[in-house]
Amino acid sequence: MERINELPLAAAFATLFVIVMIRANATYWIARGVRAGAGKSRFRLRLDRDAMPRAERLVARWGAGAVALSFATIGLQTAINATAGAMRMPLRRYLPAVVVGSLIWATIYSALGTAIVVALRSVTGS
Repeated sequence: MERINELPLAAAFATLFVIVMIRANATYWIARGVRAGAGKSRFRLRLDRDAMPRAERLVARWGAGAVALSFATIGLQTAINATAGAMRMPLRRYLPAVVVGSLIWATIYSALGTAIVVALRSVTGS
């Protein structure tokens, strides 16, 4: 993070945006792959229950808001992105939500990181 803090604000923002987009999308696709593998295993019977299609419809319809807002929290981003993948949230809903969330995250961390560096420099006199 120190190297990112040394960058100009726009470059720090862009770097953080790319990092979080890669991380969030990797989480989504890993969970989606695990779900596909589970569908071919002995867990298939649990996935075929009536509750699963209903849960998938709920995530498809309302999950985009949860995905976007999760980036303003601490500790929920990975779980929500994994759930979106495991519940096979359609990409047409997931991708816009993850872009918005990544913009939120990059804004928070680039602005906060810059503020912390400026504060530390003023306190230490460096």
